[in-house]
Amino acid sequence: MNQKTPLLLTVVLLLFIFSVGRVCGQIRNFNKDGRQITRLTVAGDAVDAHDGEIAQFNGVYYLYGTSYDCGFEWGNKGAPFCGFKVYSSEDLENWTDRGYLFDSKTQVWQSRCDGKTYGCFRPHVIYNKQHDNYVLWINVYDNVIGYRVFTSRSPVGPFTEVAEPKLTVNSDMPAAGLNNGDHDTFVDDDGTAYLAFTDWRTKGTIVIEKLSADYLTGTGECVKMVTNGATEAPGLLKRNGRYYVLYSDPNCGYCSGTGTSYRTAPNPLGPWSEAHSISSNSCGGQPSFVSTIKINEENIYLYGSDLWNNAAKNEALANYYWAPLEFEADGTIKQLKCAEVYQQTKVNNKKVSRQVNSVKDAYISKAAIDQGTQWAQMFTVRQSGKIRSIDMMVFQNHNPDKDLLISICRVQNEKVVFSDLLFTQTVPTGKIGWSPKKISVLPPLNFEKGSRYALVLHTSATKGYYGILAREAGSRGIGPLMYSKKGNDAFTETGEGVMAINVVQ
Repeated sequence: MNQKTPLLLTVVLLLFIFSVGRVCGQIRNFNKDGRQITRLTVAGDAVDAHDGEIAQFNGVYYLYGTSYDCGFEWGNKGAPFCGFKVYSSEDLENWTDRGYLFDSKTQVWQSRCDGKTYGCFRPHVIYNKQHDNYVLWINVYDNVIGYRVFTSRSPVGPFTEVAEPKLTVNSDMPAAGLNNGDHDTFVDDDGTAYLAFTDWRTKGTIVIEKLSADYLTGTGECVKMVTNGATEAPGLLKRNGRYYVLYSDPNCGYCSGTGTSYRTAPNPLGPWSEAHSISSNSCGGQPSFVSTIKINEENIYLYGSDLWNNAAKNEALANYYWAPLEFEADGTIKQLKCAEVYQQTKVNNKKVSRQVNSVKDAYISKAAIDQGTQWAQMFTVRQSGKIRSIDMMVFQNHNPDKDLLISICRVQNEKVVFSDLLFTQTVPTGKIGWSPKKISVLPPLNFEKGSRYALVLHTSATKGYYGILAREAGSRGIGPLMYSKKGNDAFTETGEGVMAINVVQ
């Protein structure tokens, strides 16, 4: 990934029709200014699952990924391991947080995966019909082979670790380390499973090995050097009897804007074709997965890339580019368009219109709240009496040394009167994650109908900072979003939407 690649992208609205007459799901990647947006769960928290995949089991979609909410930073030896999360959805739009795949807070897992190691990444789950269980592979760097394997009776876990797998490549290395890397698991139509993975000892070539019948280890049948090197993050799919492997070209840790290339073969073990590029920058990200999902018995090949947030060193704020791959008549994958607005598709040979909604609910992250900067949001009270709660979505970066303060003050002549504080609630740093989550304040005040007030987020932190989610349009009586770099009452409108607050009366 090239960290300097700009996001010169317009809004992408990808709307899937899952059945005729059924409520549509919507996949949205960027806002109208080309900025990546934050996907939220049905509970109002940001989705925090990265470098993983979307899998479909029994008609339900599951997003698996690495969590960064606790503050994991690659290369920071003091950073904790946050674990692997899973979210479920029936429409690829409304996601429910299903928790962690296993307990990552134990001393064993912290020693294996925290900042003192290279970390643990890339959770991939496949279903084994013969054994009626789900198999999880993750990439680690605390053992020689580079992977650990788990099983569960449920796609959401909890998963239990089994014996370390054995693979043909790099099994004889003298020590743990950068041996094998990013991987993908793939189950063929006949139930045979394969592992595609990155061989770091050959400087990033792709290897594909057939797995055992229980999917827990390799068989020794493999093809090496599928690529020529400087590649990673493979993703396997099968379409019309032809196999495809997509991958990042070149390889680069946590970079945004690497290319996506692919090769084809008549068999997962080859022979594989020459490379074909479908994007020079993966729509601003790094390739993460390609998933085969069914919509009305039609296979859709969903491509995903991670839009890393390397500049802020907070990958909990990183989002995703998701889009269906498109193919030419001869099976060639078309170039990723990134900015296309999809208008229609065919479902069961019927043409179905795609509705393109507005982007008023597109959420983007805003920062920073620190000793020198405060953020404020005006709102109008709709009726006299108490407010049950004011909800907002906040996050932290790099462990602020002071707590976050959320205050309510008066507004006079459309100006925030910060000196006239009516209420302040303290939110301890330890209660705020690196991934945006909903925070509620409960002001014990009587408000006057039609009066204007301001919600102000501030802190005295000199180390680290806090941030908020904003959206491009507010509900009635909400707005505008303002900030102050001088303190006191000197607030300036940002012109960039409103703080994502919800006033509940």
